[in-house]
Amino acid sequence: MPETTAHVPPELSDLHCYTETEGVITTTMFDIPGYKVVRVLGTVYGLTVRSRNIAASLGMVLKSFVGGELRWFTNMLYSARNDAISRVVAETKGRGGNAIICLRFESGDMGGFAHCSAYGTAAIIEKIDPTVEPPPQLLA
Repeated sequence: MPETTAHVPPELSDLHCYTETEGVITTTMFDIPGYKVVRVLGTVYGLTVRSRNIAASLGMVLKSFVGGELRWFTNMLYSARNDAISRVVAETKGRGGNAIICLRFESGDMGGFAHCSAYGTAAIIEKIDPTVEPPPQLLA
């Protein structure tokens, strides 16, 4: 059986690659095989802005001389992404939706601050093909 969640190397186990979506199906595709869109609820957004820790930033400058991954920044970006997903899911649920179609992410720098946004189309979907298995994100 194929792996249903992303593999996280042990040294990065504090980086939560998987975000709980509370039953909301999220996809970057334009459709969800085996489901039909019953109602489109509009565009939903989840935004977060993070400040960089000055002490960590100085440590990262020193680390950049030797090269390698800047784990503190990686962790910050994972955390920002997870917050953005949680917020877009909350907005979808608040509108009565059970899916986000065409989920996209943007991230960048705002004068020393890191921002991350998640956006997509909130929808109400229903299963039309009983042979389709639930998306892996919904499996326990």
